[in-house]
Amino acid sequence: MLSHANYNQPTFLFHLDITLMDGLNMSRRIRRTPYTDRVEHLGVTGFSVVNHMLLPKAYTTSVEEDYWHLRKAVQIWDVACQRQVQIEGEDAQKLVQLMTPRKIAKAKIGDCMYIPIIDDKAGIINDPVMLKLSETCYWLSIADSDVLLYALGLALGRNLNVNISEPDVSPLAVQGPKAEALMVKVFGEHVRKISFFKFGWVEFSGTQQLVARSGYSRQGGFEIYLNGSHLGEAIWNHIWEAGQEFDIKPGCPNLIERIEGGLLSYGNEMTRENNPFEVGMEKFCCLDEDVDYIGKPALLKIAESGVRQKIIGVLFDGDPCPTCSKPWSIKADDKNIGFITSAIWSPRLRANVAHAMVSKEFCNVGQKISIHITKYSILDGTISSLPFQ
Repeated sequence: MLSHANYNQPTFLFHLDITLMDGLNMSRRIRRTPYTDRVEHLGVTGFSVVNHMLLPKAYTTSVEEDYWHLRKAVQIWDVACQRQVQIEGEDAQKLVQLMTPRKIAKAKIGDCMYIPIIDDKAGIINDPVMLKLSETCYWLSIADSDVLLYALGLALGRNLNVNISEPDVSPLAVQGPKAEALMVKVFGEHVRKISFFKFGWVEFSGTQQLVARSGYSRQGGFEIYLNGSHLGEAIWNHIWEAGQEFDIKPGCPNLIERIEGGLLSYGNEMTRENNPFEVGMEKFCCLDEDVDYIGKPALLKIAESGVRQKIIGVLFDGDPCPTCSKPWSIKADDKNIGFITSAIWSPRLRANVAHAMVSKEFCNVGQKISIHITKYSILDGTISSLPFQ
């Protein structure tokens, strides 16, 4: 049966006037989230746009202050831009498997599974978390690319019996070492039983809501996949009020913590120009089992010949570095060997830390390099393992 796509988008409240927000000329093309009013009230000072939706990127505190707070307390993050691609139907598992080299037949209902999605040349299209809701229904919690359209194209081309849609689901993250205590206070002791990269269900305002022990930090925490945008303000306020005793603050994915923790970002560390082996995803690629997916011949060829470059860590000296808005060249022995993909000053390590795509032969820990931020700003550095210790 031919697949059907549901383009009914979640209904959010939009500002009808055009507002200048941190350089963004606002319009209905950039979607607000169910939590945007809350983050504005709490002093958000900057946004990015992911999946055509606002992602808070800064508050009145500095990135460094936010970093130390995340490591010791608890934060609430608006990550509704982490949209869900719902694939439901008789051929749902077959379609998801076509998109990824990871063997998903092993997944059980209640599992979260990190999966690379690749094209016919093994280029990375996205790196979502897959949630298995039933034997015939999956959510792909995506990074910043149009996975829904890719899934729709495959379904139409293969004549698969599936329904592909973006449900009214808006993730809200609770991150930090006090996250579990806060979530138990809000939803009950059974939250403790949710294992890492698993999900369970909690009751809120007469509805059942999915909660996963996951999140874009190394500090521990949960993501609430809120089903129903009309509940956004209520659930934010409920968690916020309960979190006062735990020193809760509004936050967002922290660049220092992300880089130190070796957490990769689609569009920064990887694009369609990269394959899973270049970014350390070998363990998520099934090569020798009877699993069919788009790009398998290309991936087998790369596995046989080996990669030419890999993502690695870099430590370098100097004052706190500027924002890496475009790649910085890396040299060794006057030879171009790669480029910095993300970088920031680490107050804990008292050094600049970075992720970099580097020629394989120069990826040895301790390798001396130079980082060319500009023609006149050249800093000495060394190759490091990830995550930074």
